[in-house]
Amino acid sequence: MAHYIGIDVGTGSVRAALVTSKGKIVTTATQEIEVSSPLPDYYEQSSENIWKSVIDTVKTILHTSGISKDSIHGIGFDATCSLVVLDKDSNPVSVSPSGNSTYNVVMWMDHRAKDQASEINDTKHKALKSVGGKVSPEMEPPKLMWLKKNLAETCWKDSAHFIELPDFLTYKATGSLSRSLCSVVCKWLFQADGSGKKQWDENFMESIGLGDLLLHNASKIGSTVLPPGEPCGVGLSHQAAAELGLNPGTSVGTSIIDAHAGVLGCLGCVPDDASFILPGMNNRMVLICGTSSCHMIMSEKPVFVPGVWGPYYSAILPDMWGNEGGQSASGKLVDFVVDTHPACEEAKTQAAQRNNHLHLFLNEILEKEAKFKGINSTCKLTHNFHVWPDFHGNRSPVADPSLTGMKSGLTFACDIQNLALQYLATIQSIGYGTRHIIEENVRAGHCVKVIYMCGGLRKNPLFVQTHADVTGIPIILPNEEESVLLGAAVLGATASKDFTSIQDAMLSMCGKGKVIMPNTQNTEYHQKKYTVFLKMLDHQREYQQIMDS
Repeated sequence: MAHYIGIDVGTGSVRAALVTSKGKIVTTATQEIEVSSPLPDYYEQSSENIWKSVIDTVKTILHTSGISKDSIHGIGFDATCSLVVLDKDSNPVSVSPSGNSTYNVVMWMDHRAKDQASEINDTKHKALKSVGGKVSPEMEPPKLMWLKKNLAETCWKDSAHFIELPDFLTYKATGSLSRSLCSVVCKWLFQADGSGKKQWDENFMESIGLGDLLLHNASKIGSTVLPPGEPCGVGLSHQAAAELGLNPGTSVGTSIIDAHAGVLGCLGCVPDDASFILPGMNNRMVLICGTSSCHMIMSEKPVFVPGVWGPYYSAILPDMWGNEGGQSASGKLVDFVVDTHPACEEAKTQAAQRNNHLHLFLNEILEKEAKFKGINSTCKLTHNFHVWPDFHGNRSPVADPSLTGMKSGLTFACDIQNLALQYLATIQSIGYGTRHIIEENVRAGHCVKVIYMCGGLRKNPLFVQTHADVTGIPIILPNEEESVLLGAAVLGATASKDFTSIQDAMLSMCGKGKVIMPNTQNTEYHQKKYTVFLKMLDHQREYQQIMDS
């Protein structure tokens, strides 16, 4: 039987999975990776640390499974949209203000380039149309501008390659410096459309002071661009094969951004009750919810949504357009609210005594509290407590990184019940943010009939049901919980040519799922809460205007 390896490099860990041609995950392995935050809004990593973790996880799944390397037909990589800097000998070049050469990766959530993002947005360049009208400081052009301005005599001078982390992984695996269409279109403003045009926008790059990156056939940022799943180079190099314990020449699929891998791992999933799902890959949103959240939707024609990235042509699936909304903090936000509450340690102790996950323990507290107060639904416990969730700025649909978080309804209460209340209100606020993104997509021309959900937060029943209730849209949970890893394996399967297309691989490997329907009894309550949610945005802007006047 053929097997494929999917490798997912997330914010805090590298994960690898061994997957069959029917999408069954045989085994997985996880290795934590380093994150450095030398200053507020600065987040850095080491590409050497990441690659070592890739090696460790691949060796672990091979050892654990006992599968022969001869049965591995393909490897696929996904990773966060982070910027890797290398010198002419492929050694790391420091991106840190401290000059620490260990850290040569500017992470996706690094917001040091806020001013540069504003400079780009002030140009109103036509290239911005493909990112909802505004770049985010999480994208690469503003980060490159920051490096050129602030580390001109070190990082900028010594650099030979600026490369997206997913493409760095295929480079380490194959020696090929080809770039993924997904990476450069979605995060670098590389231009691609249905006419067949695929090129760097020289006028745009010149307008933001990065025209020098196009010299020598754009050697620093890439001239060969391939669609996801296309074979990369000639497969595993001899060096990488020796490091990973695999055969040289094993097919390696062109990489994809981590959230986008979730699309590949979800959209081929068909639940037993699929009567409400329209044919085709459009009308389906994929919500990938982990440290942050991404809201992906495909369409056969381009749809331009203000404040939502895209439409991107063929960046995920061939000949289809993709839009990407997102929340810069979701899982990270829930953790922050819980971890900083005075009752957190007591809650963790009680959860451990019950051998329960902290979130599930808090879910139980909420159910008991609702029963004690005679309330027919736990969601209504937040009647007088409201949260605006943009503690790390707003990615979509407001596209304003300067926005901050808000809480309304604070008292002197600091017990476990209050912790559970704030936890619930935070989850609801993330759901209202998703609804806000969906409404802007629909207003622009999309149709959302169903939401596929994957990522770590899909394991929390409260999070899932809240999103269904808040949006009023059925949610599909694929039976295979590790959709992102599965999506990465789909890339390797596609590159191996065991399947005729990436869609063919998805339909074979994505399996079944279950449907979570909205509870319509809570619709009116959530409508009121959503109205308050939008009022909080208006109020924050009013406060800013008052203070700036």
